[in-house]
Amino acid sequence: MPLPTSIPSPSSGVLQLGPFPLRAYAVCIIIGVLVAVRIGQRRAEARGFSRGTVADMAVWAVPAGIVGARIYHVITSPDAYFGAGGHPLEALAVWRGGLGIWGGVLGGALAAYVFCRRTQRDFLRLADAVAPAIAVAQAIGRVGNWFNQELFGGPSTLPWAVRIDPGRDGTVPGALTYHPTFLYELLWDLAVAALCIAIDRRIRLRRGQVLALYVGLYTLGRAPIEALRVDTAHTFLGLRLNDYVSAVVLVGAIAAFLLLGRRRGAEPPAGDVPPSPGTDDDNDDDDRHDDGHDGDGYDDGPARREEPEPREVTA
Repeated sequence: MPLPTSIPSPSSGVLQLGPFPLRAYAVCIIIGVLVAVRIGQRRAEARGFSRGTVADMAVWAVPAGIVGARIYHVITSPDAYFGAGGHPLEALAVWRGGLGIWGGVLGGALAAYVFCRRTQRDFLRLADAVAPAIAVAQAIGRVGNWFNQELFGGPSTLPWAVRIDPGRDGTVPGALTYHPTFLYELLWDLAVAALCIAIDRRIRLRRGQVLALYVGLYTLGRAPIEALRVDTAHTFLGLRLNDYVSAVVLVGAIAAFLLLGRRRGAEPPAGDVPPSPGTDDDNDDDDRHDDGHDGDGYDDGPARREEPEPREVTA
């Protein structure tokens, strides 16, 4: 018998609106994107970016992130689609779940980088603004896993165990409640977002360090959660493929955080990139100004004053 305090699972992840099915997983992703854009835009504007920058970037990054996440999932779990009894066309059914976070991060980051290059914006500074927002979006997306009754852990009798219908992938005969690993990750995602924002406010970080901090913290918490999961996955030497990927990403994030923190020299100005030298600008007649900037975006120190020539004093 399920414990009275266990978490019930929705009977269905689909709500019928007349002839149209409304899938909870897709709704959670959409809500997550909208919330992330809102949070990211506020943080971006505080860094001097123009209004609408994050929304414009999301038009590039979100589709690329979803495609990348799906490709990563299919590559790391191919048997369900290309193995014995698999259905290759199911690889396109994103709305049924199955998105790999690292493929999503990579696809979205590449698209965001292209966007910043084309619009002459600082990629690292903008990535620092949206990194905590991405963690919040991930947390909201995990609610979709609850509706789909997926990404749960092994059998559990804890008060917060989740009820899973028998016969689903990973269920154990006789067990009705399991570790809600999707809930554990949801809570960790929110903690990562809060930690990134708090550290960013209290410590003077260099460009790109908030992004590296987000990746490192998320990976650090993902490892123990991954160990609890029982869904089908490829393993090597007793560890899931995601464990190896996470280990490599964690080392890379730590190295990036340390290297970015050791950079010397003035940081580029906050916000959108100023006009390039040689372009017409109503406010600037020359690339060098009296405030010590020479048009390259870096501070060259106080403007040098011209000393008057000494005058002869005659008796």
